[in-house]
Amino acid sequence: MACPHVSAIVALLKSVHPDWSPAMIKSAIVSTASVTDRFGMPIQAEGPQRKPADPFDFGGGHIDPDLAVDPGLVYDIDPKEYIMFFNCTLGPKEACLEFEDNLYQLNLRSSAIPNLKDSNTVWRTVTNVGPEKATYQAKIEAPMGVRMSVEPSVISFKKGGSRSATFKVKFTAKQRVQGGYSFGSLTWFGNCAHSVRIPVAVRTVIQDFVADTA
Repeated sequence: MACPHVSAIVALLKSVHPDWSPAMIKSAIVSTASVTDRFGMPIQAEGPQRKPADPFDFGGGHIDPDLAVDPGLVYDIDPKEYIMFFNCTLGPKEACLEFEDNLYQLNLRSSAIPNLKDSNTVWRTVTNVGPEKATYQAKIEAPMGVRMSVEPSVISFKKGGSRSATFKVKFTAKQRVQGGYSFGSLTWFGNCAHSVRIPVAVRTVIQDFVADTA
């Protein structure tokens, strides 16, 4: 039942914002979703053993159409970036070497680091679709065993100025373990009551094993 509900919300957003790209619409839906249920409790994963759900279970969370219509910030992507990404990930590995460091740089409304050994830095760009004059403060929920920092931690938009802002997120392994994924988030809180949240998933490794990556 998820597909028809999401399709209807996409149609709603497109009718309100006909100039938005598919990436902007998806960003608005994901970044304004809630990670709690209608009772304010953490979402539970479905299965024989009940557990608190993580981003691999719920993605961004429960969709809120009212918030998605006015997200404040969105993560947009040029289609050419998708082409480079897919050519790199699906093509011969030799052809991917020059783009290897760019695989994490696709401007997605999430961040996943599957093989964090020491540190890794990703860049993201947000586009202001809210009031022209706005300030956003970053709030970090770092995954367990990982140090996470954002620079700059405050982004501001001025009337008549640029509608885009780029920031970097650095992930540093605090524990040298061959572990599973741990989860966190990065949320931009705006002075106009906007809250723009993206999920984060990080897996720390000491070395790559076939059994871990197969």
